[in-house]
Amino acid sequence: MIAIIDYGAGNTASVANAIEEIGEKFEITNREGKICKADKIIFPGVGEASSAVRKLHMLNLINLLRILNRPLLGICLGMQIFCNRLIEGNVSGLGIIDIDTEKFKSANVKVPQMGWNRVQVERENPLFSGIESGEYFYFANSFYVPLNKYTIATSEYDVNFSSAVNKNNFFGVQFHPEKSGKNGILLLRNFIERC
Repeated sequence: MIAIIDYGAGNTASVANAIEEIGEKFEITNREGKICKADKIIFPGVGEASSAVRKLHMLNLINLLRILNRPLLGICLGMQIFCNRLIEGNVSGLGIIDIDTEKFKSANVKVPQMGWNRVQVERENPLFSGIESGEYFYFANSFYVPLNKYTIATSEYDVNFSSAVNKNNFFGVQFHPEKSGKNGILLLRNFIERC
């Protein structure tokens, strides 16, 4: 069973629809027992960072997320919360990835980044099995995770940034696989079946 963590993120329903399309059983939940028993965990994220982290604290999920040993996929803000600090709202993240988020600042691009962008796969990873490097995925973000030793895929939006990371059982994607057509569905299927 797949647990989709429910903490009020804006893309929970569309993630659930994508998992349903794959044909997998899932439950949208914020209950510790159900999250711990799940085979795979999806941590969606759309919204403002400080309110999202505050809600996770209210639900007593912060410490649980840090110690989970099941495969967990963070999406968009869900991936950014893996970091030490989120500059949006100046709040602490989970500290899984030892880096702070940054904001797109250049006058050369519109902020937020909204739309399709290429994802360059930098290191072989089961998350991207069957997906060619350079394929397009859908992004909606003003903030990003800088390049780091856990970066497995990159994208460019005036700067090069991490579009996917992987540390142990923690996988993260800055883009929205649930809005990225067949490649997004394949990536979600890869997470469920291969990670």
